This record gives sequence, structure tokens and C-alpha cells, in this order.
Amino acid sequence: MMIRLSFALCLLAAPAFADDYIAFHSPSGNIQCGMSTGDYAQVRCDMSELTQTYRKAPPDCEFDWGSSFAVDAGGPGYLACVSDAVADPGGVELGYGKSISLGPFTCTSEKSGMECTNLGGHGFKLSKAKQSLF
Repeated sequence: MMIRLSFALCLLAAPAFADDYIAFHSPSGNIQCGMSTGDYAQVRCDMSELTQTYRKAPPDCEFDWGSSFAVDAGGPGYLACVSDAVADPGGVELGYGKSISLGPFTCTSEKSGMECTNLGGHGFKLSKAKQSLF
């Protein structure tokens, strides 16, 4: 029973159907991100502290809304309705002025915030004071 439970916990901790995955965070720790490739390729960042730019959740969102931002490989950035978090204590710190890339995604950490884009130039820019989607 213990082996099955441990195996199940490992599966739950891994991103679903991801070919590659990178977990990272801003130097302040306020922005936590996960970047994955494969069938469900996306980059998603969650914010711990923010002045929410987007306040009204859609009627079909029954979970957390307004502090998780994502972009898929081929579309614009969007707010994610989530019931989980991408925070990973083993994630790497992405220092200010540094970028990280995986597949079609690149995220850059600056003192002014975190910007993540796909190859089409779509994505999001996050700071404690303001969040934008493009």
C-alpha cells in the first residue's frame, strides 16, 4: 500500500503529459512559474501578492482566479482558473535580467516584473502593481 501511495504522489507532483518541465521563480519569490512542452505545452505563472488588474471572474470559474496567468504555444496570454499551484520549492531562481526558454516559450525576469511569451509574441507581463495580457 505504501509503495502505491508513494507512486501516486509522484505522479500527482509531475505535470500531466509533459515532455519537459522547468519550475522557476522571481528573486522575490512573489512570482512562481512552470514551463512545459508536449501535448499541453504552456507557461503558467502564479502570483502570491498583487494588486489585481483583473477582478471579475467568469461565471464558469469555480476555483481561484485573477492571480494565475498562462500562455499556450499558439495563442494569446490568458488568466487561468486554477485549483492548484505551480510553486515548486525545487524550482530555480530566475535572476533579474535573466531569461529562461523551453520549446516555444521564453520568460524574462526584470526588477519591474516577469514577462513570458510564445514564439508568436503573445503572453503576459506581471508585476505586483499591474498585470497585462497580450
